[in-house]
Amino acid sequence: MDDVRALIVDDDPEIRDLLSGYLAGYGVHAEAVGDGAAMRMAMANREFHVVILDLMLPAEDGLSLCRELRETGNIPVIILTARGETADRVLGLGLGADDYMVKPFEPRELVARIETVLRRARASEGAAPARREIVSFEGWSLNRIARQLVTPQELVVPLSNAEFRLLSAFIEHPRRVLSRDYLIDIARGRSADVFDRSIDLLVSRLRQKLNDDPKSPMLIKTIRGEGYMFDASVQ
Repeated sequence: MDDVRALIVDDDPEIRDLLSGYLAGYGVHAEAVGDGAAMRMAMANREFHVVILDLMLPAEDGLSLCRELRETGNIPVIILTARGETADRVLGLGLGADDYMVKPFEPRELVARIETVLRRARASEGAAPARREIVSFEGWSLNRIARQLVTPQELVVPLSNAEFRLLSAFIEHPRRVLSRDYLIDIARGRSADVFDRSIDLLVSRLRQKLNDDPKSPMLIKTIRGEGYMFDASVQ
């Protein structure tokens, strides 16, 4: 993984040193910081390919930082934390994390997961130009190269990586029922820990961004026992 630059955000200096040294052995140039403020400063001054983010941080927790990263860009995020409860995993993935690992962990597994999320990100970027750059539906438009969702009022709505992949899947298969398993594959990839509830949370978040009433959705409809359907004409 030569020339890969990783930003480690963890308040434990021993873990920062351990990960930095271990990743260096695999050609990853790692920089380690202890909180959200230092993370922002590092990202303002340097470009990184992946963020390895702890949940339990001083001042701001990792979930709020993950949400911020998703709203401001598409850099892959791997959550690394001692909090292994299912609810935490579902919430972290729902906020746009690309993967989730629980401490204690095997460093070699982290390297494998970094390789996977970077490969998935590069494949997604490489595939986009082959499709139509801008698609429209019900007054909305999605620029699939810039990854920008634009409202009928011409306001840009930020999308996480997972939200973008999910909306792209719906747009490519309008008025077809897509199973939850298929959508999990599209939104996350099988390498990530994904739970059934996480796709429901992701659909809920996408509905919110599309102003699609969850009690009576017009765009993303729930097909009980089968999955979801995007009920719109796509141009």
